Amino acid sequence: MAAARERGRVGGRPSVVTEEVIRAARDLLPDPGRSITSIAKLLGVSPGTLYNHIPDLRELRAGAVPRQLEASTR
Repeated sequence: MAAARERGRVGGRPSVVTEEVIRAARDLLPDPGRSITSIAKLLGVSPGTLYNHIPDLRELRAGAVPRQLEASTR
């Protein structure tokens, strides 16, 4: 693996998540009329992908201000 990395090879499966997908998911999450599964299906990813790439997903879902944003507004 180290030799492959030295040649510029990373390995692994390419990520399907882009900044646009994350941004769109964050915009849709506070809406109580949409489930996480429906949001994931709309964006073409799995629900697990959303959970993996949005660490404050549960807080966004509850309508609370995420800790990262709360700290930056003080």
